[in-house]
Amino acid sequence: MATTSTTGSTLLQPLSNAVQLPIDQVNFVVCQLFALLAAIWFRTYLHSSKTSSFIRHVVATLLGLYLALFCFGWYALHFLVQSGISYCIMIIIGVENTHKYCVVFALGYLIVCQITRVYIFDYGQYSADFSGPMMIITQKITSLAYEIHDGMFRKDEELTPSQRDLAVRRMPSLLEYLSYNCNFMGILAGPLCSYKDYITFIEGRSYQVTQSGESGKEELHCERAEPSPNIAVIQKLLVCGVSLLFHLTISNTLPVEYNIDEHFQATASWPTKLIYLYVSLLAARPKYYFAWTLADAINNAAGFGFRGYDGNGEARWDLISNLRIQQIEMSTSFKMFLDNWNIQTALWLKRVCYERSSLSPTIQTFILSAIWHGVYPGYYLTFLTGVVMTLAARAIRNNIRHYFLEPPQLKLLYDVITWIVTQITISYTVVPFVLLSIKPSLTFYSCWYYCFHIVGVLVLLLLPVKKTQRGKNTHENIQLSRSKKFDERENSLGQNSFSTTNNVCSQNQEVACRHSSLKQ
Repeated sequence: MATTSTTGSTLLQPLSNAVQLPIDQVNFVVCQLFALLAAIWFRTYLHSSKTSSFIRHVVATLLGLYLALFCFGWYALHFLVQSGISYCIMIIIGVENTHKYCVVFALGYLIVCQITRVYIFDYGQYSADFSGPMMIITQKITSLAYEIHDGMFRKDEELTPSQRDLAVRRMPSLLEYLSYNCNFMGILAGPLCSYKDYITFIEGRSYQVTQSGESGKEELHCERAEPSPNIAVIQKLLVCGVSLLFHLTISNTLPVEYNIDEHFQATASWPTKLIYLYVSLLAARPKYYFAWTLADAINNAAGFGFRGYDGNGEARWDLISNLRIQQIEMSTSFKMFLDNWNIQTALWLKRVCYERSSLSPTIQTFILSAIWHGVYPGYYLTFLTGVVMTLAARAIRNNIRHYFLEPPQLKLLYDVITWIVTQITISYTVVPFVLLSIKPSLTFYSCWYYCFHIVGVLVLLLLPVKKTQRGKNTHENIQLSRSKKFDERENSLGQNSFSTTNNVCSQNQEVACRHSSLKQ
């Protein structure tokens, strides 16, 4: 298995043979570890207080392109082609329609690359490949296109608070654009971040409190002591280590494919099938935990990802975190799982599709998510099933949950039951996502007699469904939010608040702070 061909460098082939892992996976992990060391160096020697933003942009971009070339060879040129043409579209088309053309081109280019990779070169190779970074770059291109459209064409009163906060008021330079798309901290595994957050980090304004002056522009009012990310980085690296160990030792012994094994289906009892379904999908998640948490740690090590202070005065380094493991594993609703899994992608889907759609936003969002993920039929089966499950779960929650809030014992029973149902339903939904092909996916659903599909449809037919209220500041209906309670960008004043125990600045100044993202 370790001799699998790669489009990238073969320098690490001996290591690949020694650990018995495909060379592309070894390249990915080694490059991410190199990026971690580079991030520490970047923060120490190229800190914004020591060098210019120009140098930081150049170094971040060149390191990112080097890592891309090492992992993917000349296929990394796709990153430059996609980014370059998209930038030309932004410059030539104009801010009125740039978002439309950029979305069509970026998604179209991604789809073409995915089709050629999957159906011409390497069907079923579920490992690191150049289309993975292209998915993140596509998110960045489309997000920035909408942010430019919001900031340079639409009126402020037409924007939601979060759109107003993220709006870009000037066209980025080519260097800024390439640095945002291809920097070494996020080139291989992301995560997505907003353009304004990235530029704020590069320019060293992450720890500054700003206040609007008489001209309406943000002006520096005071600075905070820069918190160290070391503890956050160490904690995340420990999570990476545990996740990688779990994946290498346990995941391979519990293959998802065994769910469609003929002998297993013929002899196993229903409780056994339920337990194995849950456990096998549970075992499939640590590789995502490893990749996303390591990517988050790399950004933090460079000084990127600070998001203010919590109520205890502790620095928070989860501005661009992509998952919350505890909330995922303890989810008691479909929404809670989605809110905490691939968080930045959920935010992207919300910002570019869900809150801008006028017809069936949930369905359109799932379709966009399926298209973005790739061209394997299993993806579409998963996301179409997800539409039914999400709407059914919402209907059940809206119609039933309020009967089980009191007394506490009844609420506990409700939480236990909904946890079991949620975890099994999630596992049932995502099996085709792992199996990829249409035949094994339909075989799996046939073995289960499409029971969850049938139950979901019956729920939608029998229970009234409340319409979602998009455009309002609600947690239940419109926000694929960063956090369940306070991780959202907008507050009732349409401004940002900066929660901290630092008494250097007054509360009024904190409310006016641009860069923080807390709502207490």
